[in-house]
Order: sequence, then structure tokens, then C-alpha cells
Amino acid sequence: MELDFDKMNGLVPAIIQDNETRKVLMLGFMNKEAYDKTVETGKVTFFSRTKNRLWTKGEESGNFLHVVSIKADCDNDTLLIQVNPVGPVCHTGTDTCWGEKNEEPVMFLKALQDFIDKRHEEMPEGSYTTSLFESGINKIAQKVGEEAVETVIEATNGTDERLIYEGADLIYHMIVLLTSKGYRLEDLARELQERHSSTWKKH
Repeated sequence: MELDFDKMNGLVPAIIQDNETRKVLMLGFMNKEAYDKTVETGKVTFFSRTKNRLWTKGEESGNFLHVVSIKADCDNDTLLIQVNPVGPVCHTGTDTCWGEKNEEPVMFLKALQDFIDKRHEEMPEGSYTTSLFESGINKIAQKVGEEAVETVIEATNGTDERLIYEGADLIYHMIVLLTSKGYRLEDLARELQERHSSTWKKH
């Protein structure tokens, strides 16, 4: 990756983003040496402008930022680094340098989809997900139907707690069904997005 370090006197800003929640965690600066060390070690290393030296995030606290991916912007002078953080990111003890909680529960659905994809690929023995895939499409579809009925029952004649429980089961088995057919949850999201853009906004 050819980065333009000259534009800002040898530095480029690096935006740090959580790979799972997509929350922006912090902003730091890298010189070429810091960038090279980040790539080499897989842990985010900045150039500290106050200490005038390289600084690996977490070198004192243990709260490292483990690199998942590094992307440069269109001008090659700003980095977007997606990470898996260990512990709070800010020196004040908060999850992000903006005082936000590093949580986005809906993004767990992507992580769950990735997990189910891996199960489908590896098919480990003793896994419930593996047993679903081995049972075949008809059995998986039947299971989705059963979970849908149970969700309806809890919604109309049950408790809110059980509704959430059964709804979660429904979504899990729906992801398994999609995966068995070669699709992902994102395909449903894309369909909903297209409907929203073309139809629902008119209502």
C-alpha cells in the first residue's frame, strides 16, 4: 500500500473502528515506521506527537487493538483500520474516545451468520448446527416453521420474555436455512433495503 506521508509532514491519520460493532473507537496518527510495525505485529502502533516516539496501543494497559483490516482512502493519506479491541480503548477507561459504549447488538447477527457459515464449512461433530445441516433442507425448513409457530403463540398468549426467546430461535434457524441454500442474512437485508427504496417510502 503506497501511502502519502508527505502531505502532513510524515504522518497520516488512522481512524480505528471496531470490526464487529462498526463503532469508531479513536483517532491516532502514524508515520511510516508506525504503519510498518502495525502491519508486522498485527497490533495498532501510533506515532505519539507528544512523546515523539512510536507507541503501541495497549503496551502499558494490555488493551491492544488487534488488526483485522487496513484500508486507505481515495487520496492514500488517511487510514481506516478495523480492529478487535481488548478492553476499553480510551485512557479514561471508556470504550471509545468519545465516551460511547462499544455496543451495537444488531451487528451480532453478522457475527452469528459468519459462525454458522463456518459450521457449514467445517461440519464439526457434536454441533447442533451441524446436525441441522445434516438433516437436510426439508427438516431445516420444518424447524423454521415450528419456531415461527412458537413465536406467534408467545406473542399472542405468552410472555414478553418467551417472545424474545422464541423469536431469537426463529432468527437462528432462519439463518441456518438461508446458509443451507447458499444465501446469507445480508441477502434479506438487501431485499428489505430495495423494497424500502422503491415501495415503502411511497406509503
